[in-house]
Amino acid sequence: MNAYRDQYATLFNNGRGVVLIAISADPDTALASWARDSEFPFLFASDSGTAVGRRYGALASQPGLTNRNLFVVGPDGKIAYRATPFREIDPTAYTELGAAIARAR
Repeated sequence: MNAYRDQYATLFNNGRGVVLIAISADPDTALASWARDSEFPFLFASDSGTAVGRRYGALASQPGLTNRNLFVVGPDGKIAYRATPFREIDPTAYTELGAAIARAR
């Protein structure tokens, strides 16, 4: 999440024409506190029941954990790019993500 925050201006066009929603199985109160304390400029949504995680294949084999998946949804509502799992420590993953976002707009 820190990488998304730190690259928000370039990757996500400062939110112009792009909406970033981070979905987590954590409770909404924990997410709100974290987002506020870390000054994240994007939205968080709680999937505490893991319905979204199940639908998108984000549930890990170990109970209670989720995979870090990333989807770019185009203006037509279709998934334009998927990284399952997202390689957050690989710098090229952000280059690929930026290109996918640019193509989807």
